Amino acid sequence: MKVSEVMSAPAVAVPARTQLGEVARRMDAYDVGCVLVTDAGALCGIVTDRDLAVRVLAGGLDAATRVDEVMTRPVITVEATDDIHAAYRALRRTRVRRLPVLDGRRVVGVLAVDDLLMDVFLRIGDLLGPVAWSVLKEPPGPPSMERKA
Repeated sequence: MKVSEVMSAPAVAVPARTQLGEVARRMDAYDVGCVLVTDAGALCGIVTDRDLAVRVLAGGLDAATRVDEVMTRPVITVEATDDIHAAYRALRRTRVRRLPVLDGRRVVGVLAVDDLLMDVFLRIGDLLGPVAWSVLKEPPGPPSMERKA
């Protein structure tokens, strides 16, 4: 399976000169935990909700601070065509929770640990469906409200 099959797209990106207040508003508006930082269209950093809490709030910075002053760089990335196992290795090796996904030099999405967990849960569900059917001798359906005595 390729990274592009599991990633979230499109990625939310801001120019390097964007103020942190605007970054936080975009995270809220798009319901994301990170924003990619670009300069002339090229990826140059990433800022996460944790960065905002630890580096900005705890560091006493204000909302007018530019994102390029607190972003993480260099950015660990994966290619959209990479096998998903390459992403697992990158996450494990670097201990980050989000990886920008590139198609060449163009950002096409973000792969988060949550995306991988959802994929694992769906695969387990696919495997358990037939097992439940054979054990219960009936098709899976909504949970019963009856209790057995």
